[in-house]
Amino acid sequence: MRLSGKKVLSFVHHEFEDLELWYPILRLREEGAQVDIAGEEAGVKYIGKYGVPAESDFSYGDISPKDYDAILVPGGWAPDKIRRFPEVLNIVQFMDEHKLPIGQICHAGWVLISAGILTGKRVTSTPGIKDDMENAGAEWLDEPVVVDGHLVSSQRPPDLPDYMREFIKVMEQQ
Repeated sequence: MRLSGKKVLSFVHHEFEDLELWYPILRLREEGAQVDIAGEEAGVKYIGKYGVPAESDFSYGDISPKDYDAILVPGGWAPDKIRRFPEVLNIVQFMDEHKLPIGQICHAGWVLISAGILTGKRVTSTPGIKDDMENAGAEWLDEPVVVDGHLVSSQRPPDLPDYMREFIKVMEQQ
């Protein structure tokens, strides 16, 4: 198991994209990583866009980013809610400052935009937020997955295998 001993944090809120939350979590757990889920409140069942639930282990405010080796931000409509919490933005900024892996897919780029970490970065996302990504200072590429150092970004659910293959490679290199 390539990621034994690694801890990853995944954010969640209502209307997350079901596959974009669960596929990465399950892949990382298959590789031996511990993956915790943080939501606005601990112990709450959040419901995805297609009805799949995810229960939060912790609240955003319970998290110390020093305890984690990487973070994941799912897409869907949840990122527009997730990015409103200063605790989340502080976690993302900490991970960026320490060059720890940050994974984002689809609309998850909104969280990185609000954290102010995209200036000069090469990224992708759903084309629907391309302008937002570019206005935040990023170079947007129309590719299934883009790796820029510790930042791994992807476009949509069909790209999940490529996304996770690259995210796991980045985690192995840290």
